[in-house]
Amino acid sequence: MTSLGVDLLRSLREHLRPLVAYHLFFTLLASSLLLPGVAWTLTSLLRRFDRTVVTNAALLDLLFSAGGILWLLAAIGLTFLVLYLQQAGMILVAVKRRDNHYQLAFIALWQTLRRLPVLAGLVVLQVGTHLLLLIPVALLLGWLYEIVIGGVDPYFVLRMRPPALWLFLAGAIPLSLAWALIAGWLYVRWILALPTAMLENLSPLAALQRSRELTRGHRGKVALVVISMLLVIVALPFMTSSIFDHVFTPLLWWLPERNAVLIPAMLAYATGYVLATLAITFVGIAANALLSACLYLRLAHREPRPAPPPPDAHPGRLAWGVELAVVLFALVQAWWIVNSFELRDNVAIIAHRGSSAAAPENTLSAIEQASADRAHYVEVDVRLTADGEAVLYHDRSLQRLTGDSRLLHEMSLEALRRFDVGSWFGDAYVGERVPTLDEAFAAVRGKSALMIDMKPEPGEEAALVKAVLESLRRETEARRECLSHVSPAQAARCGSPDVSGETRLAVMSTNVLDMIKEQEPDLRVTLLAQLVMPGTLDRRGFDALGLRHNRITENEIRLARELGYEVHAWTVNDRARMSQMIDLGVDAIITDHPERLAELIRDRRELSDGAILLVKLRNWLRR
Repeated sequence: MTSLGVDLLRSLREHLRPLVAYHLFFTLLASSLLLPGVAWTLTSLLRRFDRTVVTNAALLDLLFSAGGILWLLAAIGLTFLVLYLQQAGMILVAVKRRDNHYQLAFIALWQTLRRLPVLAGLVVLQVGTHLLLLIPVALLLGWLYEIVIGGVDPYFVLRMRPPALWLFLAGAIPLSLAWALIAGWLYVRWILALPTAMLENLSPLAALQRSRELTRGHRGKVALVVISMLLVIVALPFMTSSIFDHVFTPLLWWLPERNAVLIPAMLAYATGYVLATLAITFVGIAANALLSACLYLRLAHREPRPAPPPPDAHPGRLAWGVELAVVLFALVQAWWIVNSFELRDNVAIIAHRGSSAAAPENTLSAIEQASADRAHYVEVDVRLTADGEAVLYHDRSLQRLTGDSRLLHEMSLEALRRFDVGSWFGDAYVGERVPTLDEAFAAVRGKSALMIDMKPEPGEEAALVKAVLESLRRETEARRECLSHVSPAQAARCGSPDVSGETRLAVMSTNVLDMIKEQEPDLRVTLLAQLVMPGTLDRRGFDALGLRHNRITENEIRLARELGYEVHAWTVNDRARMSQMIDLGVDAIITDHPERLAELIRDRRELSDGAILLVKLRNWLRR
């Protein structure tokens, strides 16, 4: 295995320039034609379903439909086809000798495209076989989940991790490992199908058979090599980020805070990081292709590695120009990165279920603590009781907080009031009861505002919307009544009479969103999404899009700015991640620790311009 690694590195060094040229040509082709074509195809297919997919449940419903399965197969197939095209070309570049690097890269690209039907056939056979093996495992896992956990609130399972979860995992893990072992065995068995198809001009079936023959008796060693290579490729980005973070980044803090020095230094730093990122991407792709080429030559021709280029090989002027273009691209990217940093920024603080890290969630204590922690909004979950009262509670059942397995919507407000929802958090909160939405409005009056996350039962959407809007109207009347009985100096404690203007609603369904907008078009509504499948969401119907923080990208921020809505990140509790979200450009952060976010915002405002620039650069590197 050691000799194979040495040969692979020597091949990478000897064929570096033509491999770089091919990688750049293919990247240009993929970014301009292949990837946009794939994205357009998949998005067009999704639009035909005419349904919004913003939750995990909606995604599963889509994928388990007949059309959804076809879409998933198309997505997987097209993705792997692009990968096969890239790998096939690099194999040709490594094995075919030619004195002009640019011409070699261009010829490899052309020959790869000519073999497109064969590569597509390989994708269907190899990837399709793995998926077919996955079907019985997925069905068994679904059956096991239904038997062991079915009927239990998923949120309760994730948060409380009951014995049923461990029982399910005890059965699911061996099944998953069994599939992984079989899939890995097939991968090793067919690892040479791609090089044999390209270098011996074989059909897909013949290439698979040829790979099986070549690897017979060597599969253990091949598996070890593949796993080692995978570990190295995965480790490279982490090692590079660690070096930049612990070696180069501290040097920036010693620079004088003068833009004449700081800006060029940051520009050089960002350029180096972009070049390192591009290099790691290239090395990972090239190493995988060269591994296939070296294994093929060893097992088929008893040659240790591809022959080096001819001694008189030359790069060609275009190849030099392409490499210069990479450096210029890195400089432009670095300039855009540094130039995009804004020195001052604001973000709204939204306390998740109140200050739920300091007090029991969705209680008056948590709401009052959130106001004390300087939250701009207090997010609360609202459900309907059996007698139509809007109350604050997250889960469908009472099991997680009270130990009672009954469903909230089957209980009256009077029955619900008997439960203690604070003692689980600590002795200081014994006797805490489930509050109504009216009580929550009263608790924030003159202090902060509510963000009402509406959680209707199926079929009760209209009833919940009606109950929440009625509560809004009652609070408006209460505040106007309060203002009519106090002096101007005391008016602040009554709160703003424009309750609709300061309150936000949050939903996870576009149908509920439409109901609200039909009745109260001026109410600000946030659509909470666990994901957004491209082509399924009309982004003009809401005032804010709430996304899990790890789903927020620069493209999401760009779309929001273009279409005029806000982006809210949930649920962010780590201070460093909060800082990254601020620098990414989100408008609000939903957190269990509003006091932590308020302190971070205050600390950032006290930084000098040079210091905040360095913070922003560090946050950009950690995305």
